[in-house]
Amino acid sequence: MDDLLARIAACRLCRDTPRGKPLPHEPRPVLQAAPAARIMIAGQAPGTRVHASGRPFTDPSGDRLRQWLGVDAETFYDPQKFAIIPMGFCFPGLDLKGADLPPRPECAGAWRAEVLARMPHIGLIICLGGNAMRWHLGKLPGGSVDGAVRNWREGLERHPAVLPLPHPSWRNSGWLKRNPWFAEDVLPVLQSRVKHLAASRTCWPPPQPLHDGET
Repeated sequence: MDDLLARIAACRLCRDTPRGKPLPHEPRPVLQAAPAARIMIAGQAPGTRVHASGRPFTDPSGDRLRQWLGVDAETFYDPQKFAIIPMGFCFPGLDLKGADLPPRPECAGAWRAEVLARMPHIGLIICLGGNAMRWHLGKLPGGSVDGAVRNWREGLERHPAVLPLPHPSWRNSGWLKRNPWFAEDVLPVLQSRVKHLAASRTCWPPPQPLHDGET
């Protein structure tokens, strides 16, 4: 994993051999990973504050996300517990309206499968945003991010379990107010699973016992 993370840190695909326009600034890949990680945050891409800090979720979205998870910063930034693997590792820049551009397409194709293969103990994948949801869930229920979040129970039947969440950005504050079921129904399940996985060396759900006659 150390060698892989070093190669990712040196990656300049989006600047030197881009798919489309090159990244308009020096790449700075930001992620967190370790082979023993139990929970993975699959986000979109770093924003301006994370690009400056070089550490994932050092912004108000990170504060809200940690509240949802029910963990403090020390636990969140422990790579033995949490892997933070965005769809794009570098800040993609801003559009004409000042909003973040979509994740760069080079990252996922070049690195994602290899990173995930080095983390065999992941028991829960938390998806933030459509790009991450489509990668880990495939076709979204209702064809939308909203539909995937409303059908959140479906992903928990997988192994590892996949839980689609709305992005913790302040831009989704209105959605959260209109949908109180998210805090009432989803967050208790999320926090229970996070607590279990962060404290345990076994994946969720635990292995099933063998039936008579099995070896």
